[in-house]
Amino acid sequence: MYGFYGRLLRLNLSDRSFAVEELPESIYREYLGGKGLGTYLLLRELEPGIDPLSPANKLIFTTGPATGTVLPGSSRYGVFSKSPLTGLYAESYAGGRVAPAMRRTGYDAVIVEGAADTPVYVEISDRDVVFHDASHLWGKDTYATEDAVLAGVGREGAQAVVIGPAGENLVRFACIENNYWRSAGRTGMGAVMGSKKLKALVFHGEASCQAADAALLQEAARRIRAKGRDNPGVKAYQTIGTPAMVRIINGARAFPVRYWSSGSTPNWENISGDVLLQQFEVKARACPNCFLSCGKLTTIKEGKYTGLRLEGPEYETIYAFGGLCGIDRLDCILYLNDLCDRLGMDTISAGNLVALMMEAGERGRVKGYPAYGDAEGAARLLEDIAHVRGPGELLAQGIKRVATELGLEDLAIHVKGLEPTGYDPRVLKGMGLEFATSPRGACHLRATFYKPELSGIIDPSTIEGKAALFIEFENRLTVFNTMIFCVFFRDLIQWEDLMAMIKGSTGWEYTREELARLANRIVTATRLFNTREGATRADDMLPARFFNEPINDGRDIITRQELDTMLDDYYRLRGWDQNGVPQGN
Repeated sequence: MYGFYGRLLRLNLSDRSFAVEELPESIYREYLGGKGLGTYLLLRELEPGIDPLSPANKLIFTTGPATGTVLPGSSRYGVFSKSPLTGLYAESYAGGRVAPAMRRTGYDAVIVEGAADTPVYVEISDRDVVFHDASHLWGKDTYATEDAVLAGVGREGAQAVVIGPAGENLVRFACIENNYWRSAGRTGMGAVMGSKKLKALVFHGEASCQAADAALLQEAARRIRAKGRDNPGVKAYQTIGTPAMVRIINGARAFPVRYWSSGSTPNWENISGDVLLQQFEVKARACPNCFLSCGKLTTIKEGKYTGLRLEGPEYETIYAFGGLCGIDRLDCILYLNDLCDRLGMDTISAGNLVALMMEAGERGRVKGYPAYGDAEGAARLLEDIAHVRGPGELLAQGIKRVATELGLEDLAIHVKGLEPTGYDPRVLKGMGLEFATSPRGACHLRATFYKPELSGIIDPSTIEGKAALFIEFENRLTVFNTMIFCVFFRDLIQWEDLMAMIKGSTGWEYTREELARLANRIVTATRLFNTREGATRADDMLPARFFNEPINDGRDIITRQELDTMLDDYYRLRGWDQNGVPQGN
């Protein structure tokens, strides 16, 4: 079998054992790798109703058939589990240098199960699996942990995924970090690692997975590079990176401000990509085999945080701390970004929670929390959350618990327990459908549907026909996540490219229609996972404020009828019943 090893590694932390298992070719043909394989294994491995923080939960790492090849945008891994934040399907992806090293171990997937009685880190190679004591690392931040485990293993080319104090303390939106600044950020994967006393995984090896047609892959890579040569989107990634979106989304008046109270801020220039380039030292960085160079290694040159260096901030971090929290200094946002990375905490959920408490405080409904614009107060609260102390003890449990305990259900903005990213669905109504239907909660990356709405492919206010176009985007990016490709290549890698890349790596020929069916199979599998966990159509719902509070001088709002219309169309086109339950299952 080309493009895959045909085997997975099972790690049992309870007794510190491991086993190698083979998978039949039929599974790969039906699901490919990455998201498809991870979702198949989740459905196969997990019993419904388990506690996500119990030893019964499992953490599944996967690569795809593109990983380790010459194809641009392929240096990514996926991780899958049951989310401790939402109690539903969890997926997260990260770039950097880990995925190729993970691939060289000779496995298509690693399943982590059970829980250690004392902290461990595990070294995985194509020759052996070694369990190391990590007691001396417990309590260390992610940067120190990554340095320590790589030094401990002492192998050239080794790469690690790690957790920080937030993961150890079971903060339900703790993330997994690698290469200091790359994050498998959403849904609480770091908390799952922490519950298993797993401080890190280290990967290295010399295994090689043979491609079916190396020449075809080379030609596909050349074609993608040629497409990107004069592409304005590529130029934007190379120069500014994702902070370029601050200008674009404010221009569309869809930039969430002061905890979703407005669609733009008059001070947006202060936190824009232009200011990032003008006032900071910025160097472009890229993942292996990538020409986008979207990472921005930023150094603060003056002020309180002089000398602070990190890769970032990304648009979503600027939106969360800059827009939602009203912090209009990029150096402060960079500091909060660095703090979250060190602690191992998702900046999107963290920024949303801090902003919720700022808004609740301004309305007189809570006391003792920082006010809008208070970066130092936000930093103290982040530390409290990561160490589950004082006011952070409740916030560490996630937004659903916070809203219930403090009586803030009418204010809290989330879908299925996951906070939205920086695209207001009262303006970009297709993002309302994306937030509502994403299996992991309010996520923008399953279809990146803000792209067609902002670029004029479809009117943002249109409802009719929107679900069909949304599925087209979601299907293609589902295949992206099986390969696994970076979604920033969505304009360059079209269906024909995917067909060629799959054929070059696996030898299997799929038509566009067959790939759409494969994508629908995977999306339906995520739906089945959530359905058996008790999720219903009622969970595919936006927060009430999006229906009740217009923004932009009362001009923009989304109605329940508009969302219901899109949901009806979406379910029908997916082949599910009117309640969103896959038929025939």
